[in-house]
Amino acid sequence: MSENQGSESSSASKSVHKVAVLGGGSFGTAMAKVLGENDHEVHFWMRDPAQVLEISQHRTNSRYMPGVTLAGTITPTNDLHSAVDGAEIVFVAIPSKAFRSVIREHVDDFSNGQIVVSLTKGIEKEGFKLMSEILQEEIPRARIGVLSGPTLAGEIVNRDLTAVVIAAKDPMVRSKVQELLGCNYLRVYANVDVYGVELAGALKNIYAIVSGMAAALDLGENAKAMLITRSLAEMSRFAVSLGANPMTFMGLAGVGDLVVTCTSPKSRNYRVGYAVGKGAKLDDAVAEIGQVAEGIYTLLLVKEKSEEMGIYMPLVRGLHDILYGGASIKAVIGSLMMAAQNSDVEFILPRVLSQ
Repeated sequence: MSENQGSESSSASKSVHKVAVLGGGSFGTAMAKVLGENDHEVHFWMRDPAQVLEISQHRTNSRYMPGVTLAGTITPTNDLHSAVDGAEIVFVAIPSKAFRSVIREHVDDFSNGQIVVSLTKGIEKEGFKLMSEILQEEIPRARIGVLSGPTLAGEIVNRDLTAVVIAAKDPMVRSKVQELLGCNYLRVYANVDVYGVELAGALKNIYAIVSGMAAALDLGENAKAMLITRSLAEMSRFAVSLGANPMTFMGLAGVGDLVVTCTSPKSRNYRVGYAVGKGAKLDDAVAEIGQVAEGIYTLLLVKEKSEEMGIYMPLVRGLHDILYGGASIKAVIGSLMMAAQNSDVEFILPRVLSQ
């Protein structure tokens, strides 16, 4: 779909649609806010009755978005059936560890042909499954899409300029998500590489932890740039081995999401890396944030998968050695710098040596 086909119409020209958002965390809250302000009828599902009560009475979600008011027609609920019943699109922002169990528990609540879009950037341990694959397995009658890109939730709720990508095989899914989410501060681009877009969104969390450590150690701007570009090479090498389109990693879901999460202290994964780089224990760093840092779980899965497939991923291996093997950060950096030097850009020169 060309750029000119993206939805840029004002909310005044849009018809009202019933939509559902599943998951009361930071990104689910951000998407509910966008949809509410775009004048849609939003049914916002979450497990916590206290969250439902707070949003009902005060229009706030203080645990995840303190100080942010949810405007528009947003109905919080603990009843997933009522949320998704009749919804034209269901946006799923449930953490990856609970994703399948929630969908499976409520599989009969989804209707034939309903559009279901994953907002979750993670991987399921069993079978190395992405969230779109879980949706396809559990509710094959639905039309599946994935939303990803450089999307710090705190900036979206502040109406800072943001661009995202909707990936789906079905052109109707792409155009409908563009129509519902597009506004004067949120631009929605399209892609057909569902697997690549989704895998990029999961992988970048690992490298945000690495970049947080580099910032804590004050390694310098040259080093930070090196880490980001080598991260891009590493994640795209891995993803293409699994069937993704390499060009996807040149877009918002790849380099765009990687840059924002590797440079911003607003990123949870970056903050975990920064804390560890300053000497904190991993468990203490995660507890301090108080929210899920998906990169911690993704690291374990990707290391296992890359070794199984024989894919060279020195940053993944090095981070694993630091977090779980007791290796010092400086020792790992030293080993990376002394490794054999190879090609700069993936897929241009043949890989004949380990880099």
